[in-house]
This record gives sequence, structure tokens and C-alpha cells, in this order.
Amino acid sequence: MKLKLLMVMLVSALMVMLAGCGGPKPDVSIFVMGQNGFPSDAGEKLEASLKSKIGEAPTVKLNTSPIFSMEKMIVELAAGGNGIFILADDQFKGLSNQAGFVSLDETINPSDYPDGVIEIAEEGKPAQKHLYGIPLSGNKWMKEQGFEGKGLIAFIPVNAPKLEEAKQVLKVIAQK
Repeated sequence: MKLKLLMVMLVSALMVMLAGCGGPKPDVSIFVMGQNGFPSDAGEKLEASLKSKIGEAPTVKLNTSPIFSMEKMIVELAAGGNGIFILADDQFKGLSNQAGFVSLDETINPSDYPDGVIEIAEEGKPAQKHLYGIPLSGNKWMKEQGFEGKGLIAFIPVNAPKLEEAKQVLKVIAQK
């Protein structure tokens, strides 16, 4: 298990180094991978829509995976380069055991997204309920682009590079 984790970390570091070769980095990179992947043309459409809603700042880039790959998801999470993840609700629930999400309580009203309120126990602390994920089923942003969003949840990982910008973008995504 430790060897596998070490390999994932090494591959992640290599990917981060190689990614640094191509122009300015966006303020908020969004990684999207559904249970059956997510088509790149759909990602381009959602990215263009999001950019028009946000304006010039913060800058955003939406990256998709056309097929589901647990290994790719782990590498993307470990690399720490993404400000927002949009994953299948099964992966979101599975990751909740690791307490790796940013609480959204002060950014988005938890009563607007009761399915995103979960209880997480951080190491050495009692379990607490907070809004950690935004379920995208019926989401306005997704529907405007012709997508259902069913089974997808958007969240911010604790290793997001620009936390305040990620919260700002997620607030736009979560608009009803």
C-alpha cells in the first residue's frame, strides 16, 4: 500500500512539473469526472459558460476525464492543483472518510443543499456536520448547457491552491 501511494505521489509530482510548461495557470482549475467519465466537448461548453458568468477574474479552466479512472482521480487529488472537483456522488461519499473537504457553510447556505451536508470526524476532534459538497442534479449552470448533472457533486479539496478564488467560483456554480 505504501509503495502504491509513493508511486501515485511520484507520478503526481511529474505531472505537475510537466503541466508547468504551458502558459499561465488559471486561478481555479476544475477537474470533472463522472461515474462514466465526462466528454471533453461538454467540458468546453461548461467552461465557456462559467467564464461568461465569472468574467475576467478569477480565471478558470475545466479539465475532464473521458473515462472513469480511480487512479486518475487519486492522482488529481494528490497533485493539489485543482481548486474544485466535480465527481460522482459515490466517490464524494467514499472520500468523506478522509476529511479532505473544505466547509462551505460561510460561502453557501447549507439549507439550500441539504444533500451536501455530511458529518465528518477529523482526527482528534468530534464529528461535525457541515456543507462540504454541492449536488449538481438539476443545477442551473448545468441545465443551461443541456446537462442534467445527476449523480455529480462539486467540492473544494483542502489542498486547493487558491481557496478564496475556488469558493468564489463554486458560489457561481451553486447559484439556483
